Amino acid sequence: MVAKSSKESQDKPVKINKWDGSAVKNALDDAVKDVLTKKFNYVENFALMDGRLVMCGIAVGVAMFALLWDYLYPFPQSRPVLIFCVSTYFVMMGILTLYTTYKEKGIFVVAIQKDQSGFSPDNVWEASSFLKKYDDKYHLILTCKDGKTGAVREATLVRTVANFIDENGTLVYELLEPEISKLHNSLLSDRKEK
Repeated sequence: MVAKSSKESQDKPVKINKWDGSAVKNALDDAVKDVLTKKFNYVENFALMDGRLVMCGIAVGVAMFALLWDYLYPFPQSRPVLIFCVSTYFVMMGILTLYTTYKEKGIFVVAIQKDQSGFSPDNVWEASSFLKKYDDKYHLILTCKDGKTGAVREATLVRTVANFIDENGTLVYELLEPEISKLHNSLLSDRKEK
């Protein structure tokens, strides 16, 4: 199987149901991720998502252990183990909820801008977005954490989805990419001014 170049993937239009808010948001998020990883050649970092997967894996492991223990030692004997496993599962789900609410905060991509010299720490770019139910405004927040100073700069883009999706439900990448590039470059120019 041959990997597609970014030019080939942009040639094939993304068609979605324009009335499905989740599909619209996901398509726009994927296009923003493509701009950061393909146009700017940043390396995607999956640590944020891996944290969620570890928590889910622990919760599923505890549930599987409870199932196996109950199979080997039927209910009256397995009661204390089942109570512990069920309690642990609910605690893990509570921690997962806190993690997604306060740590992830709607972040859909974390990209690393490698330092070209290799001496300074890398810059970290994060993109998060939201699209309210029954609203056509796409809110994109692009954040850059400077590797040298630790300063965090943030820029926001609020546009109607009609700016990027045509009447047939096709994502127009050529309209979205300049907006993301402008937002990205504004954060870079802020860094140079300081």
